[in-house]
Amino acid sequence: MKGLRWKSAAIIFVIVAFLYGMFGIPRHLSVQGLSNAVIHRIHLGLDLEGGTHMILQVQVNDAVKVDAQQAIEQLKRLLPRNNIPFTDISEPDPANNPDQIAIKGVALDNIASLRDLVARQLPNYILASAAGGNLLLSMKPASLAELKNQTVTQSIETIRNRIDQLGVTEPVIERYGMGQYQIMVELPGISDPERVKSIMQSTAMLEIRQALGGPYTSREEAYAANNGVLPSNAILLQGRSLGQIGGREQNIYYLVSSSPAVSGRDLRAGGASVSTDDLNRPDVTFSLTTQGGQKFAAFTGSHIGQQLAVVLDNRVAEVATIQQQIHDQGRITGGFTQESAKDLTLILNSGALPASIRYLEESTVGPSLGAESIRDGIRAAVIGMLAVLTFMLVYYRGAGINADVALILNLLILLGFLGFSGATLTLPGIAGAILTVGMGVDSNVLIFERIREEVRNGKTASSAIEQGFSHAWITIVDTHVTTIVAAAILFIFGTGPVKGFAVTLTFGLLANLFTAVFVSRAIFDFVLSHKHRGQALSI
Repeated sequence: MKGLRWKSAAIIFVIVAFLYGMFGIPRHLSVQGLSNAVIHRIHLGLDLEGGTHMILQVQVNDAVKVDAQQAIEQLKRLLPRNNIPFTDISEPDPANNPDQIAIKGVALDNIASLRDLVARQLPNYILASAAGGNLLLSMKPASLAELKNQTVTQSIETIRNRIDQLGVTEPVIERYGMGQYQIMVELPGISDPERVKSIMQSTAMLEIRQALGGPYTSREEAYAANNGVLPSNAILLQGRSLGQIGGREQNIYYLVSSSPAVSGRDLRAGGASVSTDDLNRPDVTFSLTTQGGQKFAAFTGSHIGQQLAVVLDNRVAEVATIQQQIHDQGRITGGFTQESAKDLTLILNSGALPASIRYLEESTVGPSLGAESIRDGIRAAVIGMLAVLTFMLVYYRGAGINADVALILNLLILLGFLGFSGATLTLPGIAGAILTVGMGVDSNVLIFERIREEVRNGKTASSAIEQGFSHAWITIVDTHVTTIVAAAILFIFGTGPVKGFAVTLTFGLLANLFTAVFVSRAIFDFVLSHKHRGQALSI
């Protein structure tokens, strides 16, 4: 009896714990109140609640180009310091080979010094000879692969940070495909998909560059003002439009320095915030890191009276005259609404995307489809559950009650787990729950048939139960372990809904081991404790 008491206590504890996981503390003890509590605790996936499904392609070569441009700037500074003359350093084919850098005009007796400099200062690159007596600096294959994978990982984290700050419930943001640098994004129940998309895809690359000329009303005007050729240290960027002129959008252009004084990488974490200007209009203030503030102070201190350009996503957002040296604080003003200022702040604080993204696939699932799927799934689960419960009662008589209690407890534990873990319930997840019911029946059938066999061999009720559980245990563990291994493979290689199926199935099987063996055995022991010696077992 002592063993039965602690088993009963353990079962009651598990029931109470998972009831709490399933319902929490409901506000109203009514059917509607309990239903609302379950809905609040268990998150529904995209296929049940509705929302947006997207496949994004990360343009990893953008990150490679940035790394190569930084290497070029570093070489232009280092070579003169190390007395290595050159004529030009550039990317020969940035579109197809963004990791390659051509170095021209280096004398033969300086190549060894250059090779040693590259090994020390640019360890991710390797120097080789090229046609025409030039030198070619290429990123090492391992470093190139690592940079591309890091770009995808950083893109996932940045997108997740932005989505989380928007309050989207249980988004799925993960790698998609094998080695294709793609990301799958699923956003259940979003109310403004276009805003989410614009925030998610914005690179929000903040840069402060020196403004060298403009505004120009066209590219042709910019080239004409510079004798047809742009300076080697300058690039032409589009700015804010001047509005509708002659029925068409009139754009403006600015000539800015090719390398920024400071960039979004110099932003202090969480350093952007919404504020207002002197006319009470929304704007965005930002603060820089210590190192970024030092670079900004050096730049503004040496360019007092000249103009600087605030560049967002390769577009000039603002041009201002430097009145005095500025250290670690800045302000972006003009043209913001309260919502757009909040969106820009969110993007800056979540970090810049390391590369641009392109939409490969987008589909929207309406909530009506989700409601219909929920009804069909629940109806299938209820009908299947009732059919199984009825069969067990008819076929195994008194022992069928034992099996039915174990099956109901199995379902309760599974729902409680979903509430505790915050796992997302998808339509395949409902299928996984129904499958665990079938596995639970299978376990009970194995045990009960073994007990029947022992009874037919003349064993007493207690001995038949003992032998039935001990002999069926190995088979039950074997079937459950093989199924869990298959579910683990689905979880590792599957996408969101498939992972939901794998999680539900796995925990349902673990719950089944507990209910079919531990709980069912405790119920048999309780029944035996109230039977007279030699009394037959109802099975």
